[in-house]
Amino acid sequence: MRIKSNFIAHNSSDESYLVPTSGAEFSGIVKGNKTLGAIIELLKEETTRDQVIAAMKERYDAPDGAIEKDVDRVISELQKIGALE
Repeated sequence: MRIKSNFIAHNSSDESYLVPTSGAEFSGIVKGNKTLGAIIELLKEETTRDQVIAAMKERYDAPDGAIEKDVDRVISELQKIGALE
């Protein structure tokens, strides 16, 4: 899976954004924190859920299950808006 080419990711100091281009069916802006930005960065290249979780575990120290929950929530929301291929 990966972010579709008709979505543009942008990170600012503490916020991350995913913005659709005119070719996307979704109209709106996805706004989140650095964790969202890190997950989106990983999804810019073809990857799997397990690879995203492994990369996030290397980057962040979090309680058991927290990273999996965050990754699953982000993937689910991105699928709902049609941002993943």
